[in-house]
Amino acid sequence: MDLGRDRALYGMSVTAELTGVNPQMLRVYEAKGLLEPYRSDGGTRRYSDHDLERIDQITTLLAAGLNLAGIDHVLRLQAETRHLQAEVNQLRARDRRGRAKTRTKTREE
Repeated sequence: MDLGRDRALYGMSVTAELTGVNPQMLRVYEAKGLLEPYRSDGGTRRYSDHDLERIDQITTLLAAGLNLAGIDHVLRLQAETRHLQAEVNQLRARDRRGRAKTRTKTREE
């Protein structure tokens, strides 16, 4: 059963154990806007597999020598790149459809 990468399954202590990042640092990542765990109605943080991947990415960038501000910049640039790539892909698909219609019209004439 696939519950999805974005389903918030893990509490803070489990997340800390799985990632090797202590709860205080998880709170710091959240305060700096690097991480946005789901909050239950009672305010309990819940982390998803996507969050675990993000924490892994943050720790990798920290190990490479970046500070939290630098990591924030890298993560924003990566998100922008993904967004722009999706737009490029849509434009390419639209262009292919347009070319296919043009070829079909040319053949019909």
